[in-house]
Amino acid sequence: MHIQDILARYSTTISFEFFPPKTQETSEALYGTIAELETFKPSFVSVTYGAGGSTRELTHDLVVRLKETTTLDPIPHLTCVCHQAPEVEAILERYATAGVSNILALGGDPPRDKANYDRSQDAFQHGADLVRFIREFNESGRHPDARGFGIGVAGFPEGHPATPNRLKEMEYLKAKVDEGADYIVTQLFFSNEDFLDFRDRCDLAGIRVPIIAGIMPITSKKGMERMADLAAGAKFPAKLLRMLDRCPDGDAAAVERVGVHYATQQCAELLERGVRGFHFYTLNRSQATREIYANLGLRDTETFRQAPSPAASAVASAP
Repeated sequence: MHIQDILARYSTTISFEFFPPKTQETSEALYGTIAELETFKPSFVSVTYGAGGSTRELTHDLVVRLKETTTLDPIPHLTCVCHQAPEVEAILERYATAGVSNILALGGDPPRDKANYDRSQDAFQHGADLVRFIREFNESGRHPDARGFGIGVAGFPEGHPATPNRLKEMEYLKAKVDEGADYIVTQLFFSNEDFLDFRDRCDLAGIRVPIIAGIMPITSKKGMERMADLAAGAKFPAKLLRMLDRCPDGDAAAVERVGVHYATQQCAELLERGVRGFHFYTLNRSQATREIYANLGLRDTETFRQAPSPAASAVASAP
């Protein structure tokens, strides 16, 4: 389903992110997770993508399998890094042929084995360049849907680590939207004030597309440390740290309970503040997400299938 139709269908979207498994064992574990989360009828799911060939085929295979064997609506990630235009065009052709409706267009990071990779060799230097290329593909009429691919882009409530100038950062985000992005999904954050301020700044900049909040519940202290490395610049509020400090040493279950409780509070507050959607970074596990659903009193995402907001209606009716 095209993202414009998804946004028109749900007043609040709820979606999940998966990454492609690399072994048979992790594949089976992931499909178990998917089976559990499919019952919640998410608005869509996204599948991450490794640049430089590291998981390109794995991403494609997982997206196609989800489309063919589940009721889920998969949105593959696609990055600028390590790509030339013909490669991206071929990827778009394959997804269009498979009936994939949407793409999440990202800048991306160089693969770990290419730490000194020269980005100047890439065809797409900025996210806006990739969005423009996808829009031009759409305009060529090669997608079964006359609108082509729906396009999502990333937003950074705590600031993009590569763009310390927050004014420039907003200019770059607006450029992606102006090139044709239909919605924004944010990097994970732990302070709702950061998200709400980001949303207000987007409005001031004339960015009118829906903004979906990225939520990652903490499930272990080691996992939190990895988050700090992967999401450079991630801030951990004192309130959260105090809650975690009260957990007995070595009590992993207590840490996970705190993480789920904190994420539930985040979601409940954001619902009250009119959030357009939640995107759960699942790390290919289901328990934390299932518990958040239960804590919020949700049976499934169909709870939010109601009259859309005026912003959603405007997106859905856009040409």
